[in-house]
Amino acid sequence: MKTKVLIIEDNEQNMYMLSFLLEQNNYEVFQAFDGEDGIAAAQSIKPDIILLDIQLPGMDGYAVARSLREIEKLKTTPIIAVTSHAMVGDKEMAIQVGANGYVEKPINPDMFIEEMQKIYTNFSMEEL
Repeated sequence: MKTKVLIIEDNEQNMYMLSFLLEQNNYEVFQAFDGEDGIAAAQSIKPDIILLDIQLPGMDGYAVARSLREIEKLKTTPIIAVTSHAMVGDKEMAIQVGANGYVEKPINPDMFIEEMQKIYTNFSMEEL
């Protein structure tokens, strides 16, 4: 069974690249282009991993992460912030609102899957 990944990302180029990388590595990919759709998709899909952009239109990624953590069946779903927010304190803020990891944009295509898998594996080990 493939690992299900929900990408919540408003930029079409970033969405394409993330989807391509994941699909090439045998992940099942679901897409949402804003926070509200992402929350709805997460509830219906129950993904194994959520990749969450912080700079979303309307509801930003911080608010999305908080909302996802309030949903019982998603409380333990790993959320990885994937963002160009790379200022001092941004990573800590993402973790504080519910993300389990943080990957900076621009994405390094050669390293992204390894970075994501490392965060996912570390999170899964903590849950045991």
